[in-house]
Amino acid sequence: MTDLPSDLPTAGRFDVRDHLLPVRVYYEDTDFTGLVYHANYVRYFERGRSDFLRAIGVGHADLLEQDQPMAFVVAELNIRYLKPARIDDALVVRTVYEQVKGVRLIIRQTVERGGEVLCRAEVTAVCIHLDGRPRRPTKGLIEKVTPWLAKATGAD
Repeated sequence: MTDLPSDLPTAGRFDVRDHLLPVRVYYEDTDFTGLVYHANYVRYFERGRSDFLRAIGVGHADLLEQDQPMAFVVAELNIRYLKPARIDDALVVRTVYEQVKGVRLIIRQTVERGGEVLCRAEVTAVCIHLDGRPRRPTKGLIEKVTPWLAKATGAD
């Protein structure tokens, strides 16, 4: 049996350069007060970054199957919590890949409810070899990401 398109999870959509990923708040996402537990925003942001890449044709499995496999790690994460999300809320994770600078990808993200920003993050992800050493992204990755960048790509 094959999966029908409606059976597949959504990878979100683009609004110009912004990637929008709908997320529902479930009981498991909340603390005892019914508010989203602070660490779960980090999970939402990770999904947004991953689905952005997936939507432009960069799958994590593909990165591992190259001649010189690579991965991403978060080197810096700055989060500002503004308002709480609650159980059953329909949220949107907005992700903008700002810039590729050497081995670093600079990413800006928000979690929104009805257009109102609840939480924002600035993320620096680093491209690495599988042994953990930093490496520059491949030419193919740069070619796929560049049209979506908010700022020009530059060298360190």
